[in-house]
Amino acid sequence: MDCLGSDADCVEALHRLYHFLDGELTDETRLMIELHLDACGPCLDAFDFEMELRRVIASKCRDEIPAGLRERVAQAIEHEALEGS
Repeated sequence: MDCLGSDADCVEALHRLYHFLDGELTDETRLMIELHLDACGPCLDAFDFEMELRRVIASKCRDEIPAGLRERVAQAIEHEALEGS
């Protein structure tokens, strides 16, 4: 699929891609980017890549809480709350 817009449209869409993904655009600008992505294969490919990259990072970059830590933190908070009252 080729782009139906101009190179300037692609530059603008790619420049705003991260803001688009983060939901930081106005409704009007979001719609403009969505319409561009619908018509432009190369920009849609870039969008798909960034979405997949975010998904992989989110699934792989999670710290596991050591066993018992959550309980110790809850006990410390409870202890502080009781001493403060």
